[in-house]
Amino acid sequence: MSGSTDRTGTAPTPDAPGDSSAASTPSAASVIVVGAGPTGLLLAGDLAAAGIRTTLVEKRPHRISNLSRAFGLHARTLEMLDARGLADELEAVGCPLAQLLFFGALDIDLSTLPSRFGHLLVLPQYEVERVLERRAARAGAEFRFETETTGLSQDADGVTVEVRGPGGRAETLRAAYVVGTDGMHSTVRKAVGLPFPGRSVIRSMVLADVRLTEPPEAPMTVNAVRGAFALVVPFGDGYHRIVGWQCEREAADDVPVGLDEVRELTRLSLGSDFGMHDPRWLSRFHCDERQVPAYRVGRVFLAGDAAHVHSPAGGQGMNTGLQDAANLSWKLVRVLTGLAPQTLLDTYQAERHPVGKTVVRSSGRLIRLAMARRPWTRALRTALAAFVDVYGPVRRMTAGQVTGIGVRYAAPRGAHRLVGARVPDVAFDGGGRLYEALRGGRFVLVAPWAYEVGRERADRLAAARWASDRPTAVLVRPDGYVAWAADTADPGAVDAALAAHVG
Repeated sequence: MSGSTDRTGTAPTPDAPGDSSAASTPSAASVIVVGAGPTGLLLAGDLAAAGIRTTLVEKRPHRISNLSRAFGLHARTLEMLDARGLADELEAVGCPLAQLLFFGALDIDLSTLPSRFGHLLVLPQYEVERVLERRAARAGAEFRFETETTGLSQDADGVTVEVRGPGGRAETLRAAYVVGTDGMHSTVRKAVGLPFPGRSVIRSMVLADVRLTEPPEAPMTVNAVRGAFALVVPFGDGYHRIVGWQCEREAADDVPVGLDEVRELTRLSLGSDFGMHDPRWLSRFHCDERQVPAYRVGRVFLAGDAAHVHSPAGGQGMNTGLQDAANLSWKLVRVLTGLAPQTLLDTYQAERHPVGKTVVRSSGRLIRLAMARRPWTRALRTALAAFVDVYGPVRRMTAGQVTGIGVRYAAPRGAHRLVGARVPDVAFDGGGRLYEALRGGRFVLVAPWAYEVGRERADRLAAARWASDRPTAVLVRPDGYVAWAADTADPGAVDAALAAHVG
């Protein structure tokens, strides 16, 4: 869910999942997810697919609307969707962009990323939600639409959630854990008493999805001039997303956006309005930089915009939320199935809070440079673009940070150098690849020698040999990061690692 407050326009409604909102008795679901945006849908789908009783509570009616500023999937997110068998379907409807532009001469070549997905996939958010919702419904998640969360309380055994259903009917739901994925104005966050410190950066950003009579030649067009900024990207379905603002034109979020306003800021920034017409969506919102200090309070977790919001620079918002969900879901599964202690859940805060902090800061720097009005800040912007362009390590670091490919989690003291690192989609000896093996939420052991998985672990562990002559053995977590690694083939060490991490 987004921090956008103007909710005009709707997207095509997908096939409806089974809506169980008629239930009148408290639910015994193990996890309640509040908020049916991309983050909540991915999380609910993961949990339900693992056999966890999951209820997804959403105050909106059952429809998927293009409500947010999100417009693309980065490489790391596509890898995680690939591990769920969803990436190829989204690739078929999106528009891949191999170059990411920020302002002036600052651009990042994504085609050289060490990933199967060397691009930004531009597509409407409702396409992502459609695929994720269908998966969650098929896995057995219970959907409660038109149901608003009004409060919650927790004790040593679980969480009681107060909701108001269709017609104003009050109910209580009960679960072992609750995850708030209910956006910038999160009710869950407020219910657990967490602050959301930060500030507004842009008070009136305009978004529009329009058709263009004369679309720009470049696949992505962006420019910042004194007091104005505009970005144009194609969805691949005949529509283009326009993002922009004028520093001297600020309006409240609820002030309607007219097509003439979008034309004006585009002409000012890019020299043309490209003959825009037939808008299917127009919206205005203010851009905030905020992050909650704790992603977990007891049995309650926060993810996505409920935990962090930031500028749209780099298109990282929806991606960061989806990666939050991928990090948390497998940990909840292991704890709820008795395979890991509750302390495993503490690693969600330890791993994802620093990532959120980095995204808030880096996107903020980019947006401030794009908004530069003073001569010295514009000169700094030009110098930075030139530096990134000629200095390879900085260019690769920037690409890794924006796309999520460069995210690495801290490892325990004394751990192998690979622990916490992302594992690329490596090929296996005899065929197959890592992200296919990760499907089903399993750990994957990749080693230079064959390992036979016993029947007792077959549902949570897969094993394969490197297609190369690499000597290292690596145990990959369900989210694609290294849990354990060793440079020697010590059977005892392997067995100990599997016992500790897989169970």
